[in-house]
Amino acid sequence: MTDIITVEQANIQQATAKDTLIQIVLDSVTSIHTKRAYERALNDFLDWHEAQRRPTLNKALIQRYKVHLEETLGASSINQRLSAIRKLASEASDNGLIPEQIANGIKNVSGTRQEGQRSGNWLTKTQAQQLLNAPNCETLKGLRDRAILAVLLGCGLRRTEAARLTWAHIQQRDGRWAIIDLVGKRNKRRTIPMPSWAKKAIDAYAVELARERRELVGMREDAPLFVSINKGGRISGDSLTPQAIRNIVVSYTAALGFGDIAPHDLRRTFAKLARKGGADLEQIQLSLGHASVTTTQRYLGTRQDFTDAPADRLGLKL
Repeated sequence: MTDIITVEQANIQQATAKDTLIQIVLDSVTSIHTKRAYERALNDFLDWHEAQRRPTLNKALIQRYKVHLEETLGASSINQRLSAIRKLASEASDNGLIPEQIANGIKNVSGTRQEGQRSGNWLTKTQAQQLLNAPNCETLKGLRDRAILAVLLGCGLRRTEAARLTWAHIQQRDGRWAIIDLVGKRNKRRTIPMPSWAKKAIDAYAVELARERRELVGMREDAPLFVSINKGGRISGDSLTPQAIRNIVVSYTAALGFGDIAPHDLRRTFAKLARKGGADLEQIQLSLGHASVTTTQRYLGTRQDFTDAPADRLGLKL
């Protein structure tokens, strides 16, 4: 009996140590997507480490794990998992759990080279127009869904950004409507010009939402723009989650027979249609908030053009 208790206690201690290590890493990152990916990657690595009878953590071990991953995973998946392990080594060193020299060795494990360029999906102008027209605008849910599709296609938002929108984000700048001071990836703040048809979609949704709620929409400016609506048409007041927005996009694109289309493909479509319409490349980068925008602004002194924005070049309408 004593031996059994000892084994159980040891298992609990190991599980606790594993959870503590993972939590140290998760606390060091802000993106919910990064947290989710790192948690999965570190659980897999620590399970493998346990199956190997917990050998010493060092560069050679991580290289051996990399070889193990290469038997089943592609380059991008392997590199993501190695990134999580490097972060684990860095945080463990900072917290005095492993020597800095060991951590530096682990951080120097190279990633797997990815051959070729990852292909994305884009909608044609005709398909994008069909998608905008797909929701049933006789219902509140349909009006909400059309407004969501409008900001994804018309402003190039990420699904997480669309989920975080509040009524306060919708304001006028230089005589046009825009999404103001949106905090996106890596906590970068940007303002995105909005095409008139996207604002029209939001207005139609706002009118019906106000009628259903029997109050003026937007009086509470911190209220979420896109709220949850159940199958019976009842409003919960809770903000839609990024996953819910993905489900909305997938449901409409699948019904239209467009194949495997995700919200990020609508972001790509925004960029491609705007470019085909003659929008300036730097202006598209500013609207999308890509990491290279700051460098582009610094070198070229590029400023957002609110009179001729990428959103005006899409050629779509309601």
